[in-house]
Amino acid sequence: MAETLFFNALREAIDEEMAKDPTVLVMGEDVGHYGGSYKVTKDLYKKYGDLRLLDTPIAENSFTGMAIGAAMTGLRPIIEGMNMGFLLLAFNQIANNAGMLRYTSGGNFKIPIVIRGPGGVGSRLGAEHSQRLEAYFQAVPGLKIVTCSTPYNAKGLLKSAIRDENPVLFFEHVLLYNLKEDLPSEEYYLPLDKAEVVRKGKDVTILTYSRMRHHVMQAMKTLDKEGYDCEVIDLLSLKPLDFDTIGESICKTHRVIIVEECMRSGGIGAELTASINDRFFDELDAPVLRMSSQDIPTPYNGTLEALTIVQPPQIVEAVRKMVPLKV
Repeated sequence: MAETLFFNALREAIDEEMAKDPTVLVMGEDVGHYGGSYKVTKDLYKKYGDLRLLDTPIAENSFTGMAIGAAMTGLRPIIEGMNMGFLLLAFNQIANNAGMLRYTSGGNFKIPIVIRGPGGVGSRLGAEHSQRLEAYFQAVPGLKIVTCSTPYNAKGLLKSAIRDENPVLFFEHVLLYNLKEDLPSEEYYLPLDKAEVVRKGKDVTILTYSRMRHHVMQAMKTLDKEGYDCEVIDLLSLKPLDFDTIGESICKTHRVIIVEECMRSGGIGAELTASINDRFFDELDAPVLRMSSQDIPTPYNGTLEALTIVQPPQIVEAVRKMVPLKV
């Protein structure tokens, strides 16, 4: 076991897969000599050369289209978005090309591409740098969507994403890069379609992902002292959603709270709520509660920024209201 920072866990995943497979390459703005905006690819160009760590112009639609073409011809590109919000410039390439081509070619082409980078509400990054794009792409057929939350799952999920034959959107949170965790010395992979039961409980199921996992676990410190027994599930996979794990938990707790950083309108929580009502309505003892970000551009001011997203005290209060505590 070795203590590893979140961004270094991602770097290790890329390094290990590049060492094993010469078709794996990285492209994006400043991924080579600069080492990436958050140093995920630091010094890898010295090991693999400039063509496998390809610095591109500031033209997301162009280099994303080029990466998709490279994937069609047998390479396995990893695109780094300097900020995931910039990939809105490549929405057409991601949706109409990466997502559709395997189907529209009758299976003649595989699209083994990973599109990864930082997103989420950062620390005073302003509205355009605080985007949460998971719901933008959730409706696009053919894509897989993964969100990591710890150094351990970041590394295991990224290695699996690089090996997958389909396009994977890999969301990292800008405020998690300096998390530390002991990682196994042996190689490991994590499935792209499975949620993680972070802690077991019987009173209420809390579904969350990315940075909100840590807000939920912070709230647990208070709730544990008050006698609440919450089950916490980190979704990890947003497309497809792991309804086997979700359903098993709901059948035990009969109550659900969704905690997300995505917007309330049309967010991941909205899809989860609809799907849970479709699949498990008879198991619910209370309506599903959605806790989401406010539907406004993220303010630059730090105090206002904090008010737009779900905070641990709000999670505590939601559990208190939903779960009748036995005295």
